[in-house]
Amino acid sequence: MTDTLLPADLVDFLLFDWLELESLLSRPRFADHDRESVSALLGLADRIAREEFLPHYKTADQVEPRLTAEGDVEVLPQAGEALRAYAEAGFMAAPFATGHGGLGLPELVHMAATGSFFAANVTTAGYAMLTVGNARLLVHNASPAQIEAFVPKQLDGSAFGTMCLSEPQAGSSLADVRTRAVAEGQDELGARYRLTGNKMWISGGDQNISATIHHLVLAKIPDADGTLPEGTRGLSLFLVPKHLPGGERNDIAVAGLNHKMGYRGTSNCLLNFGEGTRFRPGGQAGAVGWLVGKPGQGLAIMFHMMNEARLGVGMGAASIAMRAQALSVEYARTRLQGRIDPAGAPVAIAAHADVARMLTRQRAIAEAALSIILFCARLVDDRDTAETPEARARADRLLGLLTPAAKTWTSEWGLEVNSIAIQIHGGYGYTRDFDVEQLYRDQRLNPIHEGTTGIQGLDFVGRKLLKEGGAGLEMLAERVARTLERAKGQGLAGEGQALSAAWDKFLAVREALPMLPRAHWMGVATEVLDGFGTTLAAWMLLDQALVAGSDERRILAQFFIASELPRAHRGFDLALGNPVPLLDFTGDAP
Repeated sequence: MTDTLLPADLVDFLLFDWLELESLLSRPRFADHDRESVSALLGLADRIAREEFLPHYKTADQVEPRLTAEGDVEVLPQAGEALRAYAEAGFMAAPFATGHGGLGLPELVHMAATGSFFAANVTTAGYAMLTVGNARLLVHNASPAQIEAFVPKQLDGSAFGTMCLSEPQAGSSLADVRTRAVAEGQDELGARYRLTGNKMWISGGDQNISATIHHLVLAKIPDADGTLPEGTRGLSLFLVPKHLPGGERNDIAVAGLNHKMGYRGTSNCLLNFGEGTRFRPGGQAGAVGWLVGKPGQGLAIMFHMMNEARLGVGMGAASIAMRAQALSVEYARTRLQGRIDPAGAPVAIAAHADVARMLTRQRAIAEAALSIILFCARLVDDRDTAETPEARARADRLLGLLTPAAKTWTSEWGLEVNSIAIQIHGGYGYTRDFDVEQLYRDQRLNPIHEGTTGIQGLDFVGRKLLKEGGAGLEMLAERVARTLERAKGQGLAGEGQALSAAWDKFLAVREALPMLPRAHWMGVATEVLDGFGTTLAAWMLLDQALVAGSDERRILAQFFIASELPRAHRGFDLALGNPVPLLDFTGDAP
């Protein structure tokens, strides 16, 4: 088998040549790391991903989590073994400061290492992604006592973490959350509450591969009259462990498992908090939880993990696309079918122009997706460690602007890469004998995970461009301008002109948005976000071609700009033109 995880030479180029990782490693926070240690760590990630995660990828799809008669969830044992190897190698703790027992690894390196695990087995790696995000939220927002009680267990892998936001009746509308938290006094861990309510779509909500689970739960504290406050400002955040610090089981019950088309190895649960049928801590019904932060700050704090998870979903999407592309190349080089010379012998399908076109398109999209996520990871490091407050603030603004595109463009167009993989494999592609069928099903979940594409579009246009005025665009515009100037002298002037035209039209959309009726911009928000993501991808591939100076990277940039970039104009033109008429589907159901 060829290299079907993240190619080492590509990752090395993106990290060190394009994103200038060595300059990042010169900062005091990362002084313990150098190019040699980073390469060794990435090599270790690749090895563990291949040896521990990849072998049970198909098995995890076939042997789904099971809800026992006792109400517990059993998960494939190999997933637990892989995650123990992951934690023992230090990857769970890697991005944390040494003061918390971590390696103090730059987020850029941590994200690149995570990509290998996602490419090998996204369903098992998902448990680790959620745990790291949960622990990082606590480190930044919990009290010292809460951090001491809960974070070390997550970093050594004995506890996994979840995020409990959605509810059966609320979905993505968090203003409609009904889970309630009633104050029960103070203890050594802070303000203690009893929670009652239901949470839906909870990945890792229950399983038997970690000793316990730490849930982060959004809930509302009732007003004095017992009613729940309206809207998202009434949301507070609570840490609700499966087992209390003394070992007693908390009042959390699994009401059912959701069986998805992909990510089948990740348990996905409907959880009942405070049901009181099996476990009653202290003899009372109600799940015990501790307030994280202050009342009413729940959503603002939760965004710390939500935004991190959006980048994680994007990395998963890029990694799945990268693996699908590599498998497509491997198949196309070995599958003999058809002839170039009618009198000659059958040739590998990679020799046919249409297959070469599909392979090139796959690679351009997949590498652009990977580039967007790694670029955002570098912004995380700049936000946290840049030399001046202004530089940190600029990085934070740009990161906020790019996050909707990082999550959405990678997952939507990563899915296209996976679709092409099935096409290249032909009839074999949609059989279960080849991984590309499963990879497609796994990938299809990513446009929905952590906020659907439509929600990300509304966030990008309504919040990032309208409410915040496109904060961060000035930093991106400077980088795009430098690329366009360099392209003139390196034989890519035509590609630079095409990129410039798309960028200028996006800026025109930004200027026009405040004058557009609300119904108009809401109807085209997803199209605008897609156009922005496509323009962003084109800029990155062109910039990389200029940095590398190689024919291969030049071809990728030229192909993408000629084949994919014109699509960006479609979304921008829809925004700048007259409102597109829409049918009314609000009538009574048939």
